[in-house]
Amino acid sequence: MRLLACLALAGAGLTAQAKLELRPLDEKAFTQVLASNKGNVLLVNFWATWCSPCRAEMPLLVQLERTHRSRGLRMVTVSCDEPEDQLKAGQFLAQHQVLQPAYLKRAAEDEKFIDFVDGKWSGALPALFLYDRSGRLAGSFFGETEIAVVDQAIRKLL
Repeated sequence: MRLLACLALAGAGLTAQAKLELRPLDEKAFTQVLASNKGNVLLVNFWATWCSPCRAEMPLLVQLERTHRSRGLRMVTVSCDEPEDQLKAGQFLAQHQVLQPAYLKRAAEDEKFIDFVDGKWSGALPALFLYDRSGRLAGSFFGETEIAVVDQAIRKLL
């Protein structure tokens, strides 16, 4: 009986780890993410496990998405961690029950990617980008931002 319970737990762990995989994201994939979310308000969160403010705001962003999901808000997370930290990033997202899909930034040239996302962005984290239902960039938030400010911007678009 104990052996079956252990095997069931081991199998559950494998399933959970499979869900932790982060998809690579470059300029082409970013464009596809925006296109696939047209019709919704989209919040794109660039973050990293080594970024304390990023980790602190994640549960707040998850709650914000849950609050507004029924009205059309979607959140996409993009980890800026190194490839060797991908599992760590995936575990952090699973711990905070972030909805999939999740991404790992894999741009050939960081500066070009950063400018592609938003020419005003320096690449500093955390960074949030808010897109309206047509896929147009409606707001950018760099560094630590009060969640109430982000919430207010989202509510204007919903």
